[in-house]
Amino acid sequence: MEFLLETIRLGLSNLRLHMLRSILTSLGIILGVAAVILMVAIGEGNKRAAVRDIQALGARNIIVRSQRPPESAAASGEQRSFVAKFGLEDVDWERLKHTLPDANRMVPLKAFGSEVSYGPRRTVSQVYGTTTDLLSVLNLGVASGGRYLVPEDELARSRVAVIGSAVADQFFPLKSPIGETIRIDDRIFMVIGVLHPVGLSGGAGVALVGRDLNLDVHIPISTGRLEFSDSVMRRVSGSFSGEETRFSEIYIEATDADQVIQMSRRVRRVIDAGHAESGDVTIIVPWELLANVERTTFAMNLLLTAIAAISLLVGGIGIMNIMLASVIERTREIGIRRALGATRRDIILQFLVETGTLSAAGGILGILFGVGLALAVDRALPWVLSLPVVQRHLETEISFEAAITPWSVVVSFSVAAATGLVFGIYPAVLASRQDPIEALRHE
Repeated sequence: MEFLLETIRLGLSNLRLHMLRSILTSLGIILGVAAVILMVAIGEGNKRAAVRDIQALGARNIIVRSQRPPESAAASGEQRSFVAKFGLEDVDWERLKHTLPDANRMVPLKAFGSEVSYGPRRTVSQVYGTTTDLLSVLNLGVASGGRYLVPEDELARSRVAVIGSAVADQFFPLKSPIGETIRIDDRIFMVIGVLHPVGLSGGAGVALVGRDLNLDVHIPISTGRLEFSDSVMRRVSGSFSGEETRFSEIYIEATDADQVIQMSRRVRRVIDAGHAESGDVTIIVPWELLANVERTTFAMNLLLTAIAAISLLVGGIGIMNIMLASVIERTREIGIRRALGATRRDIILQFLVETGTLSAAGGILGILFGVGLALAVDRALPWVLSLPVVQRHLETEISFEAAITPWSVVVSFSVAAATGLVFGIYPAVLASRQDPIEALRHE
């Protein structure tokens, strides 16, 4: 046991004698471990951001949405009007209610109006008539001092509106909007509430919703039916475009996440019965997209880890190269140790101690470096990207999130330590096979 400890001490002493060479030798391991941790952290962070956006829509929801059909389908009729009529009808609503008695909620949305204004300030309309259930189905919240739509508003066809946070900031930057009146086209509505900011202005969430929910204005759907027509006129590229739909969207909430996939199949059968040829209705299932995001992120993490692992391979080759050179340099030392009674096993152990220490120390430094880079990406990079001088050179909004995962730290360190040992075996065996007499004669 004492001889073993002495062998380990000699190996560590030799590394200290050549400190700079030891650091440069383990540099590949350091960078490889740091790259693995950073790549996995970025992949995991972006995955969590996407999952958060999707879950914000309600993982139990199924979204049935009217969409403008392809031009070929729209032009197939004998008559073409200025207003395109498409999408969900009353019969679709009744069929869905009849087919899905086990649905927890079904919430309609219908777009109304063409412009929202407050005094001289105007914004493009995102006015939707809906019911009070939308608040819980979309996991929305209302700022203190206000309220959301209630059943009495729908029964009385009240001219009340709940506005998104971006609309409130645009129209009422210095005062509370509660009790103020806005215009939707030429109708006056009283603001009764402001929605909490929704983090769907980018990423996977906006890809699902197709718009920024912070710009929405919600009114009772019964009021919208009374005050507006089903046709919505929009100004697009200097010209007007007309759309007529009975329902813009229908949100269907399952009672449990396990029922979402089976329920979505029934929804597709109902919709395909009336819209398969026209293609004017699409179905979005956030739960399916959530599973796709997790599968894609897992595959991306594997790819990024494999690319980063190349640095570990390079580091291992560097260790082997230095240890082979060290065998030649220390041939006489090896001969003296063999003459004094050291066995081949002792020589192998000494060299493996050195390579193992190099790789383990490199792994620890790589972990510290990788964790530091991940924290910098997660905290410092958003601040850097928000600087005006940087924003002027960026055409699109870029965001990064990093989430350090324990498994990436453990795996990268284990691989780094194993790499040092594997690439150190050959130089160690080569050193142990030195003939003691020839080694003593070596100059």
